[in-house]
Amino acid sequence: MKKPFLFALLAAAALPLSAAAFTPHAWAKPVYVGVEGGHIAVSGYDAVSYFEGDGVPVKGDAAFAVEHDGAIYHFASAAHAAMFKADPAAFAPQYGGHCSWAMSRGYLAPGDPLAYAVVGGKLYLNFNQDVKAKWDQDRAGFIAAAEKNWAVIPDDAKFGG
Repeated sequence: MKKPFLFALLAAAALPLSAAAFTPHAWAKPVYVGVEGGHIAVSGYDAVSYFEGDGVPVKGDAAFAVEHDGAIYHFASAAHAAMFKADPAAFAPQYGGHCSWAMSRGYLAPGDPLAYAVVGGKLYLNFNQDVKAKWDQDRAGFIAAAEKNWAVIPDDAKFGG
């Protein structure tokens, strides 16, 4: 008898929320744009470079800039910029470039473009190498937790909470 009451209470609490809040693309997730200013994503590193050659990231150039989700991505070449523009989801870091381990814990923290891993064709950043080492111990588990948390993180979320 308690479960139907709890369900009704939760359903009533959700009524004031607009239907748009439950639409996947109705609101933008926060993208980490670093401390450089100018809304530069991935600290200016070329997001495509993580997926090519030896997978070592290279700095991008403002001459090859692409805007996506309110952030500016820099690329090392016009070809990389075009690749990103054609399919940003294939190259943009997960969780808006925030730390993947922190997201698995339910909060935002800066992502370091040099503390990274490509897993399952997706780019994940971590706060630093020490956090990445922790994250590397259970990537699949941390990714699963982060996916659940990212789905509900509000668009006005701030670091640490």
